[in-house]
Amino acid sequence: MIDWRFLTMPWTVDDILEATGGELLAGDRDRRFDSIAIDSRTIMAREAFVAIQGDVHDGHRFIGDVLNRGIGGIIVARKRIDDFQALMRTHSDAVCVAVEDTTRALGELGAFHRRRSPAAVVAITGSNGKTSTRRMTAAVASRRFTVLEPAKNLNNQIGVPLTLFRLEPRHQWAILELGTNRPGEIARLSDICMPDIGVITNIGPAHLEGLGSLEGVLQEKSALLAGLAPGGRAVLNADDPRLRPFAGASGAEALLFGLSADAAVRADRIREIDEGILFELALPGRRAQIQLHAFGRFMVHNALAAAAVGYALGLDIADIRQGLEAFTPVPGRMRVIALAGGIHLVDDTYNANPASMEGAIAALNHLRGGARSLLVLGDMRELGRNAGAWHRQVGQLAARSGAAKLLTCGDHAADVAAGARQGGMAAADIVIGPRSAVQAALLLELKAGDWVLVKGSRAMGLEAVVRAVQDWSAPRN
Repeated sequence: MIDWRFLTMPWTVDDILEATGGELLAGDRDRRFDSIAIDSRTIMAREAFVAIQGDVHDGHRFIGDVLNRGIGGIIVARKRIDDFQALMRTHSDAVCVAVEDTTRALGELGAFHRRRSPAAVVAITGSNGKTSTRRMTAAVASRRFTVLEPAKNLNNQIGVPLTLFRLEPRHQWAILELGTNRPGEIARLSDICMPDIGVITNIGPAHLEGLGSLEGVLQEKSALLAGLAPGGRAVLNADDPRLRPFAGASGAEALLFGLSADAAVRADRIREIDEGILFELALPGRRAQIQLHAFGRFMVHNALAAAAVGYALGLDIADIRQGLEAFTPVPGRMRVIALAGGIHLVDDTYNANPASMEGAIAALNHLRGGARSLLVLGDMRELGRNAGAWHRQVGQLAARSGAAKLLTCGDHAADVAAGARQGGMAAADIVIGPRSAVQAALLLELKAGDWVLVKGSRAMGLEAVVRAVQDWSAPRN
């Protein structure tokens, strides 16, 4: 019997040249590598190093260190090869491949490995819910299949290839997340991963700075459907009017999920409870009661998308139910933390856009019951020229939620505060300032039984506020 655990797919120099169209400048053509890596700090023996030039770091700067540590293969930008002539003379046994663009070459290597792998691919994109949907989908698919998913939130032209490199012969499905903030990225990522099933969770106001408008968001996200492998299947949100037309026009067989009556995968009788959300999952000819260990009604749509993938994979409803009920939120995504004194902290700090802000505030309002609530809100980044208006709208939502206090930081804190005042919140209940000042004000304001939502774009670093509240609440010796 074959033990699939110990089978690998090594890389030959010819594989690298075929994948990238690169030129072998030096080294033994018969050398083989176990994998491809980009981090000089963690690269292991028998891995080949791709020198990625990013916005902050340039991998070419670390080639000397990589070669001195005995790494036997490097892939570099052709325009930089003059910088390494002396190094190559002192490491004449190392393989050196020159390519036009190392980031593109990384993607081509990922695509090459995906093509030679026996695994099929589910790719998930959308304005909200990508990561939770991906985690739920992996939990469902793994009930029957051997599944690969990203170790972290690796959803760009660097992260997707790095995930694909981890594919082994034992894997049957890879569950990937595709992100974007400028036109063309989803098309490129689809070219790399060639999805058999493409999921679009929703279309909303996210990354408008790069994508321009909701129409631009739709055009970018729907590029996933054009990139489906032959015979691929589209899983689409039936409740999103922008996505519905693609059900018949994408060229791929479409499977609709949502609350709409004509959705093949549907949720009925949704109830929010103290432990999460209860709903009845309806598949064609079958039903099951689901208890999600997650908060916010928007999580139901994420669960339905995952259930739709499970249905497309041929799983029975019992497997789908078990997978969904095994899901737990990851840090930074609607994670409810119980603290001393009956205080509850809702950590939703990973990212933010107008739709996810609305969903999180609504979820907090349900969770708190009759308790007092406080909102700690940071900027929503990449919203473009209308960012001020979007932030004022969030301020109005905060006021209508009945929150006792609004504490806001960032470049658009004044806009959030202005919206809150327009919505009827008293100026005395609004705190504006840098993150450190907002954090200090929150700690002074907290009372037993409070519910606190902390939310903002990742760049705001609001996880520091979450940690500060946890430290403040921790028992002291």
